Amino acid sequence: MTQTTAEQHAGHDHGSAPVRRRARGVHVAWAVGATVVLVALVAVRAVTAETGPWGIPNPVQDLLTLSTSVIIESLPFIMLGIVLSVLVQVWIPESWLLRILPRNPWGRRAVISLFGMFLPVCECGNVPLARGLVRRGFTVPESMTFLIAAPILNPVTIITTHQAFGFDDGILIARLLGGFAIANILGWLFSKHPQPMSLLSGRFAEECRLDDGHGHDRTRREQSLDLFVRESSILMPALVIGSLIAGAIQVIVPRDVLVALGSDPLYSVLAMMVLAFIISVCSNVDAFFILPFASTFLPGSIVTFLVFGPIVDIKMLALMRTTYSTRTLVQLTTIVALLSLALGLVVNYLA
Repeated sequence: MTQTTAEQHAGHDHGSAPVRRRARGVHVAWAVGATVVLVALVAVRAVTAETGPWGIPNPVQDLLTLSTSVIIESLPFIMLGIVLSVLVQVWIPESWLLRILPRNPWGRRAVISLFGMFLPVCECGNVPLARGLVRRGFTVPESMTFLIAAPILNPVTIITTHQAFGFDDGILIARLLGGFAIANILGWLFSKHPQPMSLLSGRFAEECRLDDGHGHDRTRREQSLDLFVRESSILMPALVIGSLIAGAIQVIVPRDVLVALGSDPLYSVLAMMVLAFIISVCSNVDAFFILPFASTFLPGSIVTFLVFGPIVDIKMLALMRTTYSTRTLVQLTTIVALLSLALGLVVNYLA
């Protein structure tokens, strides 16, 4: 390194330290604020659940119950996902990650779509992991392939789906093959984008650019703490907001309307897509949630619920917005919806 370059680098470090401290303060404030709101929601739900002077109107009580159930169900997986993301970004050598992948793009995406077999977290926990993969040099389409396949192709989801349905009507097989196919088709489509980095949200793209020039003067422990605080401050508010919206829509939309559509090959699939979008239930337990509907709805609609729900729902869109642009999410939702619809119709006519 030349003297000039060394001086510039030293000056850059002196200037970046206060910036990092201010950024950490903002992230801590967001994380603490989201935690306070989260605890307040759970506390209000616990206090008002009992009858008496603390009773509140039933719709509001339902909103609190539905929202807090989504938060409580998702929060452990988000924390686990953040920890795994820090592990991937800071502690696992980049050369090791890239060495195990084939060079052929289709082969790379196929292997990436199977990462979920070794990272058994639900879709919420996969968002910070996908962000970590982009920071470690994976392409944006590859992060999408992982994000879509991982909640379906992981051992916990496979076991719970098998316990709920066994091999009846091919629901388990259709879910696994459908999830794998949709993830790889979507990854291939977005790989044709001329400017993949423009698929990211402006804030996350800026973070990726900053990662290229910062952090090399800090210990791994300091980098891990900074990443944990930053990811928590971004994802926890998104989880709280997404859960409240999902709970509100469930209160407003009567479920009987959806159930009435269950016997039609096309409308049953569409109804299950709407239900999956609204309910926002975790992929690790969604098979048990939908099991009571199996006697009313056709098999293809059940498969659509199990494939579409882990990829696109209210909670996931709120979380994915921290990483991808609104335009990207609209395109992603459209592609996944069309492919899930086709999968459901094929299963309905074959089963």
